[in-house]
Amino acid sequence: MTTPAATTTRQLSVLDDGAALSFTANGRTIATYTYMPTDAQYESPRPFFHPLATLDGDEVTISRPWDHVWHKGLSWALPNVGKHNFWGGATYTRATEYANLDNNGAMTHQAFASVKETEAGITASESLTWTSQEGEPVIAENRRFSIQLLDAEGTEGAYAILFESEMSNISGETITIGSPTTEGRDNAGYGGLFWRGPRSFTGGEFRSPEGTGGDEFMGTRSPWIAFTGKHDDTCRSSTILFTEDGANPGAPTQWFARSSMFACLGSAPFFSKEVPLEEGSPLTFRYAVVIADGAVDGARAAALAGAAQQALESWA
Repeated sequence: MTTPAATTTRQLSVLDDGAALSFTANGRTIATYTYMPTDAQYESPRPFFHPLATLDGDEVTISRPWDHVWHKGLSWALPNVGKHNFWGGATYTRATEYANLDNNGAMTHQAFASVKETEAGITASESLTWTSQEGEPVIAENRRFSIQLLDAEGTEGAYAILFESEMSNISGETITIGSPTTEGRDNAGYGGLFWRGPRSFTGGEFRSPEGTGGDEFMGTRSPWIAFTGKHDDTCRSSTILFTEDGANPGAPTQWFARSSMFACLGSAPFFSKEVPLEEGSPLTFRYAVVIADGAVDGARAAALAGAAQQALESWA
């Protein structure tokens, strides 16, 4: 189905240029979703959100940083999918440690079933095919995401990206999904819905219901987790908050959380335990990511998490 050139709901609008969807709020672009990337195969080409900005216009993502060029703003990315890498870069296995294994797959956009208004925001429904580096089909994915402005008490200056991925095995054999940690590398369980922040966010602060801190949040489990960083130029702060559907396999997820080397945060449902993806038994994961102006204290973080969780639960 062909997507409409432009759709508008409340203060939100979206424009499709044939390669990316651009979402605006009150006339300012806040999110761009590139569904036809032009990345090299080594970077495991896949759709991604970048740039993402707050409602006040501060950018909160980076794409293709020199240290990890396969990091793409906010994206669904998995490094150890059977013998395939849908994350990008080198692959970590017990036999090879990090090595370039010529196994970098791609998540290829097939079509948007719809890009439509809802009462709460704008929702896109997308089909994708994951293929091996040789072009063989591995996974069929049905993906949905929604941009919604938050308006509950304590959520001023914030919006949410709701994200859902249903993955079906079409490879002809059972696929085991894991991470570098399930392959033996300690505390490196990345893979899932992953965000990479701007350089100026390095050294920022994590917050969960358990308190605040830095890299010690790596691998922890909690119903939500937030990260606050500070921008160059404007010297303002912004906050990113992740929460998930409690029905996700393995919930509550472990979080891949890093502050001191660079700012990144992601759900990591395969952090420390491999999960089989069998033919005829799809895996579905659902998350909400909040983008908020300003820093957060415990009360505001809890309000943002609660509003995001409510939006996720009511998202049909």
